[in-house]
Amino acid sequence: MKLIIGLGNPGLKYQITRHNCGFLAVDEIAARHNIPVQLKGFDACYGKGRIGDIPILLVKPMTFMNISGSAVKKIVDYFKIDIHDLIVVHDDVDLPFGTIRLKAGGGHAGHKGLISIIDNLVNPEFIRVRIGIGRPLDKLPVERYVLEQFTDDEIRLLPELMKTVSNAVTMIATSGIQAAMNLYNEKPASQVGDEGDAVQP
Repeated sequence: MKLIIGLGNPGLKYQITRHNCGFLAVDEIAARHNIPVQLKGFDACYGKGRIGDIPILLVKPMTFMNISGSAVKKIVDYFKIDIHDLIVVHDDVDLPFGTIRLKAGGGHAGHKGLISIIDNLVNPEFIRVRIGIGRPLDKLPVERYVLEQFTDDEIRLLPELMKTVSNAVTMIATSGIQAAMNLYNEKPASQVGDEGDAVQP
């Protein structure tokens, strides 16, 4: 079973904020693969389904970002998820808006959600899907910037970006992280088409 965790903060106040990219991605994956995320437990909302022949668990922790790891550990332990079958989708200020990058293992780069997950699992070797949100252009602290709503221009681009993230996660689940990295880490998200086909510039 593949466990797909989207990081974010619960509540309408945070629904369309930059820090909620992971929640938005899970919503898109759920819609495209008909996996309702309506079950409640483990301090999370979750849903069970399949992507192709692969059993999938889609999860949105309801603990708030900075303590996401407690919910993730409960789910990992209960469902006996191998660390290499854990896929965490999250925002990343070090990538330009609209860019995605995939990686297996690594550090946390100061991301509080990742810090919490690594601290709770005591193992950083899970897969990450990083969604670029860019850094603030002014002197706004990053902690405030990530909790701001997307700009109008960004909101117009969000559906296509989330579609690309969904395709990337689908490819990870069905073809493996290396195949997905080979495609999605070489081109901007805007140049990767539906079902992972590269779009000619």
